[in-house]
Amino acid sequence: MTEIDSYWRSYIGGRWVDAADGRRRTLIDPATAESLAEVALAGQADVDAAVSAARACVAARALVSVRPAERLRWVMGIGRELAARRDRAARVLSRDSGKALSEAYTEIDGAIRYFEYYGSMADKLEGTYIPLGDGYVDYTIPVPHGVSAHVIPWNYPAEMVGRGVAPALAAGNAVVIKAPELDPLGCHVIVEAVEAAGLPPGAVNLICGDGPVAGAALVGHPGVDHIVFTGSVATGQSILHAAADRVVPTVMELGGKSAAIVFDDADLDALVESTRWGIFMNAGQVCSAMSRMIVTPTVHDEVVDRVASLGQRLRVGAGIDDAELTPVVSASQLARVTGFAERAVAAGASTATGGTVIDRPGYFMSPTVLVDVDPTDEVARDEVFGPVLTVLATDSAQEAIDIANGTDYGLAAGVFTRDLDRALWTADRLAAGQVFVNEWYAGGVETPFGGIKRSGFGREKGQEALRNYWQTKNVGIRVADPR
Repeated sequence: MTEIDSYWRSYIGGRWVDAADGRRRTLIDPATAESLAEVALAGQADVDAAVSAARACVAARALVSVRPAERLRWVMGIGRELAARRDRAARVLSRDSGKALSEAYTEIDGAIRYFEYYGSMADKLEGTYIPLGDGYVDYTIPVPHGVSAHVIPWNYPAEMVGRGVAPALAAGNAVVIKAPELDPLGCHVIVEAVEAAGLPPGAVNLICGDGPVAGAALVGHPGVDHIVFTGSVATGQSILHAAADRVVPTVMELGGKSAAIVFDDADLDALVESTRWGIFMNAGQVCSAMSRMIVTPTVHDEVVDRVASLGQRLRVGAGIDDAELTPVVSASQLARVTGFAERAVAAGASTATGGTVIDRPGYFMSPTVLVDVDPTDEVARDEVFGPVLTVLATDSAQEAIDIANGTDYGLAAGVFTRDLDRALWTADRLAAGQVFVNEWYAGGVETPFGGIKRSGFGREKGQEALRNYWQTKNVGIRVADPR
């Protein structure tokens, strides 16, 4: 069993500090429901201190007055320092969040890759020259927003820090991170790498606090110039209200209810493998999880049998033991997921497998496959955020598309078919920010990701994400004729 430090502090202005009022939160191991560690619990005073440190960094132009190559070295240096701590970071993340150790390694590797990818772009952010004819010089400059606030979700804390903080720093912003109160330690291990990389004081600040207290104080703070949020629609709406009051730009990656359309010529082996990762990885706690499957009649029963068999075979256990089905993050999350399954059955759904809590210590929900579900039922419309797959039947490609598009969300979607024409035709008609064909989660750090409809706006990942982290300044100069 990995040893975890007993107490974790906030990081403000280049120093590890206690909460201003000395408060702490006890973290719970999701695999055992026992105490794991304590973390400094931030309040208004800590938010003020973190934002003040970031503002001082911006005022000193510590990130923008240097040669861009220096900023490149800083950001890429975070990746190198995190790589040097990879084993410890993954084990801490696994214990704190409950996810499988192999998945924790993948998450840490993803965070490393974000710092490499965006760090390498720090010296390539360029303006443009705009010809206006004789007597004028006109050009543009990419200007950072200033202080960028990042409210991090609990399902992928380390990766989300990498995904948002790396481009923010590459563009020259100072950052305040609000770590999730349920499992903040994935954020802490990355900030340890930030400290080792030698960034200027105040460039990156880290606090952990409850959303209604520290989170609300941060997104409503007058010293914040930019907000990045990943999480629920309801919380996103609250943040957007706060941002609108101060006219602050935001990046919003909100909920999802993503569907895979399975045609009768699909490679079912590939489909089952995608199901393993698409809905059962991280206990289904993924915003772009494959939570719905829309299947044509000729393969419907076989698909149900195969994905149910997959769920029954998964090895259940603690993440640190690299189990295949790990706990959800908390008791309240377990109650939420269980409630969805119970209400679905009460409404007429059948369970091909699962549907119940697993009788063991910790917060374990059985891998669940629901059938006989109406597309308008709650479990087919709303985000469950657990290992619950709803399989829906369809009679035509158009009906499948209508069902897939028939929710308020539009984060991701998928198509499984060997017919390229059908794949392209279907992908073009799916209302989603990202469409996977024949492999759920096909893509990488380099591919833009984000939602439409109530799944949010703005794009993370890829070169396109950098556009979220600067504003364009135009400079026009009247040049007199010297003759």
